[in-house]
Amino acid sequence: MRLIAVCATCNILRQLLIDRGMSPSLAMAIGNEVGERVEETVPVVATKAKRKVSAYNRKYKAAFKKVAPRYKLKSGKWKAGGFKRAVREAHRIAGGKKR
Repeated sequence: MRLIAVCATCNILRQLLIDRGMSPSLAMAIGNEVGERVEETVPVVATKAKRKVSAYNRKYKAAFKKVAPRYKLKSGKWKAGGFKRAVREAHRIAGGKKR
């Protein structure tokens, strides 16, 4: 018999109950009851905080968008060696490595 689970926890509980000798229909009913309670009480997981974009990264992004079309074909594909040259020029415009 194939069990359809609401969540992983409910599926594990049902399988444990069936393994211990309980009838599958009763295990399904208990699993569904627990699943409904668990879904009501489980809080929403907070998303991970985004990293702060540096000033240099913003300058580089703008410079790259500005120079990229010069190194692309009409079809939108990169010319031979175009991406590498666009990256180097964008770094140069953005103020690249300062020593």
